Amino acid sequence: MAGTLTITTTEGPVHILHLAGKLDAETLPLLMDAASKEKAAGTRFLLIDLQRTDFIASVGLGALHRIYKLFTPQDEVAAWEKEKHGEPYKSHYVKLAGASPVVFYELNLAGFLQNIPIYPDVEAALRSFPA
Repeated sequence: MAGTLTITTTEGPVHILHLAGKLDAETLPLLMDAASKEKAAGTRFLLIDLQRTDFIASVGLGALHRIYKLFTPQDEVAAWEKEKHGEPYKSHYVKLAGASPVVFYELNLAGFLQNIPIYPDVEAALRSFPA
């Protein structure tokens, strides 16, 4: 059965990509295209709402990692590593919200929660971004 993913966007100081469905090899280009368009449009802060995401395949995890790298200044990560060697860097630019227990488990197992903050809901995540 073909994967389905719907992406809607909420604009504001923090742009939100609301995902609904499955993030797999077939739907991966939709997410990457949406994130690339956000970056090209000058979006600095991105929240990915996973509340209605049913499943994330390993390629979907890879996509989240590429989005993290796209939005997070690598010189900032390098400076953090130099100053606080061994401590995980948490992105101020890309955050996740609303993951189901299954999706949260997948993200945690893959090590994403070390570098990409995740919040229980969109409202809590939005409050965490710099003013």
